[in-house]
Amino acid sequence: MNAGKIFGKLSDRKPLIHHLTNYVTANLVANVTLAVGALPVMAQAGEEVEEMTGLASALVINIGTLDPNTVEAMLAAGKTANGRGIPVVLDPVGAGATTFRTGTVGRILDEVSVSVICGNAGEIATIAGLEAEVRGVESLGGDAKAAVVSAARSLGTVVSVTGSTDYVSDGERLVAVRNGDALMGRIVGSGCASTAVVASFVAVGGAGVDTVAAALACYGYAGEDAARRSDGPGTFEPRFLDALHALSGGQEGLDGRLLISSEEIPEAGLL
Repeated sequence: MNAGKIFGKLSDRKPLIHHLTNYVTANLVANVTLAVGALPVMAQAGEEVEEMTGLASALVINIGTLDPNTVEAMLAAGKTANGRGIPVVLDPVGAGATTFRTGTVGRILDEVSVSVICGNAGEIATIAGLEAEVRGVESLGGDAKAAVVSAARSLGTVVSVTGSTDYVSDGERLVAVRNGDALMGRIVGSGCASTAVVASFVAVGGAGVDTVAAALACYGYAGEDAARRSDGPGTFEPRFLDALHALSGGQEGLDGRLLISSEEIPEAGLL
């Protein structure tokens, strides 16, 4: 499915995306969701997460700011999403940095069927059981290609790794996305916001490798466009939202500007 068709479906359906996300990046995540044509809601109270998930077209679980109550809410919402057959997108923010975070990711993966996992190289390497260095919520290392393929194979789901080049795999295929700009890494929440775009796309296009890659490529292309008209991070963020909104209206030839390519799966010894 090409990006133009996905944006058309988003415009027609306006799917509700339920974000159990972190308070540091919630505003950007909500604005990005709106910019691509979906509707955000962020109901985190345990008393209503199941009911709200019952209204949604996709669920995002982002572990950026954890406490025991939010963990239970995430599990309850995830199980409700599974019961309804809607996609669950997991962003394991900071996995590998602390025992609590890493254990929470493991618990979610044990108890909830996750459709897509989106993280940086260190987070995904941690999930895959590979060596990685994570400081706070930032990745300081990890083999992105090996991590994404290993995680996809071991967990039986679609996995993406974001970085200077993004990679997406289902364990059988490996796709690279080379759209983006370095300024995207200079605003807090750019990774969380990319997960929001992925969730919006899979809500209408299905949780396959091609849909996830298209979401990341459109996100990166909007970043390129915004960076050309920005003086720095302060002017970049509003221009980035404008660029995403412009894409949602449909741009002729958009797919030709998305830098998506197939990659060779790394040798078994590297996984």
